[in-house]
Amino acid sequence: MLVWTLKAQDQQSLAHLREDKMKIGLSYSRCVRDIVDGEIDIDDVLVVISRTDFDPRNDVQWASIWGGYHDPYGLSNPEWAAYPDGDEDRFRSVSIELWERGKLHQPRQFGAHPTRRREIWLEAVLPNSELAKNPAAKKAFEKFQTIAGLSSVKLDDKYQ
Repeated sequence: MLVWTLKAQDQQSLAHLREDKMKIGLSYSRCVRDIVDGEIDIDDVLVVISRTDFDPRNDVQWASIWGGYHDPYGLSNPEWAAYPDGDEDRFRSVSIELWERGKLHQPRQFGAHPTRRREIWLEAVLPNSELAKNPAAKKAFEKFQTIAGLSSVKLDDKYQ
């Protein structure tokens, strides 16, 4: 869960919030599906936090991911089972683009084991006052590559 820290003047007037809303994805398979379907623009994605641990550019690892999500009897939830085999390239190209643009975060690569969430997307908005006084946060936000430098975000480590 993301908790926003807003100054009193920002809490009194939501008009001070940027209109730019970025998406934070909480499910690799469902987020990629939404991008492939055109429901979400990949440029609006800040990051997808995934429970996976793979490199979509690696053919062997990709084959395992595609099989897991495409095969109705695979090891994962078959989120992509309704799509024809010919759509595999669309799913892989979205996955590679997320990877290469630094928008795919896989906590399992660092020893964490996140649980599956019901939510698919969260929206993030930064107050203009925070962006104006923190150029590093502004740069990270505009390039959509990481949430690590966003000074107005606090992760609630007690939320399960």
